Amino acid sequence: MKRQQALRLAATAALALVAAQSASQAAAQALAQSASPAMAAGGMLATSRDSEGFSSRRLSAEAVTGFRHLDGKTGLRYTDHQFSRDGWRRSGEQLRFVTHQIDRRTADGWLIEAGVFRQSVHELVTLDASYRKTPIPGTTIEGFASRDFVETRNALELGTHFNFAGVAVDHQLSPRFTVVGLLAHQAFSDDNQRRHARARLIYQPWPELGLTLQLRYRTFDSSKEDVARAYFNPKRYEETLAAVSWRQRSGDWRTALTAGLGVQRIDQADSSGTRLLEGLAEKQVATYALRLRAGYSRAAAAAASDPAYWYSYAIGELLVPF
Repeated sequence: MKRQQALRLAATAALALVAAQSASQAAAQALAQSASPAMAAGGMLATSRDSEGFSSRRLSAEAVTGFRHLDGKTGLRYTDHQFSRDGWRRSGEQLRFVTHQIDRRTADGWLIEAGVFRQSVHELVTLDASYRKTPIPGTTIEGFASRDFVETRNALELGTHFNFAGVAVDHQLSPRFTVVGLLAHQAFSDDNQRRHARARLIYQPWPELGLTLQLRYRTFDSSKEDVARAYFNPKRYEETLAAVSWRQRSGDWRTALTAGLGVQRIDQADSSGTRLLEGLAEKQVATYALRLRAGYSRAAAAAASDPAYWYSYAIGELLVPF
């Protein structure tokens, strides 16, 4: 049985790599019209922490070819994972084939990250993939899929993982209004199934300033009640959030900031408040490419059902062409 599972996982990884190679060849003609690609090397540091004392640290080293920018590259990435909580520790390592081919002007394009993640006695073929296209002006369709471990102490010890896939559609109602809809399905390795739905209304009062006002809604339901306390698992979850987002370009820097306040409802419990704050800063010049991201969220999540639960993260990515 284990041998058959290993063969299936290996086949999945092989198919992902073949698909990535085919997509790279298909994109070569379009890429040839831009600046000549270069080789590059660098790394990424990502940290996170939550109100329950669970923390993670990921340190990555990356070597790429065909480097044009942070969203246009193909290569290999090795990541060392460290997880901890209240004296408990768990380490892991992951090797991924990475290819990103995204138009930075329109955000259309695709990405694939496929590899193997090993932590303790558990090994998993992982995947992060998406494809975005604008078939007609004003309407964009995106398909996405991911496969990874659930990152809580109990879930990591059990080796619980998930497969997540869905589709999102953006449609511009007018020059100032855009609506976004998303439907997805999430299957956990413990046989729990979730249906996800999300919607967003975006209003641009002053497009030249890069300012948007957003109303966001998300919900999911779970098919299984008992998951051995491996992760937060309400029968039904809902959140409505009002947010303000600002994007700006200054010289070589591109920046973005989003702040929001909302309410959440977990099963039949009373509603409680939620908060969101995220920031991004990115710079790409001839000698290096740098991306910095950080965020804070106060809302129930995979780790806990506590309405006062919070989660924070910081990510830094650097690539140097040569």
